[in-house]
Amino acid sequence: MEATGETEEPVSGELVSVVHALSLPAKSYDNHPDIEMAWAMRAMQHAEVYYKLISSVDPQFLKLTKVDDQIYTEFRKKIEKLRIDVLDPEELNIS
Repeated sequence: MEATGETEEPVSGELVSVVHALSLPAKSYDNHPDIEMAWAMRAMQHAEVYYKLISSVDPQFLKLTKVDDQIYTEFRKKIEKLRIDVLDPEELNIS
């Protein structure tokens, strides 16, 4: 069986097998190494994309969520004097 994705590249039989395995109930298998490897590879791909995204944008203009400003405001209310440009491990021992 040959499937195609959005990029019109054939999907390998291994990937189809993993997709099938992921559709089964969790009790059908234990920690299957192929599933864990597929998950780890996908997680790494996502991490690389996000790293490239946050590395290519000036942090001043980068918004990761719709509530970034609200999160920062609440953070500053609770931790007013923490310097975030250079973190000092001693300052992070907040009680």
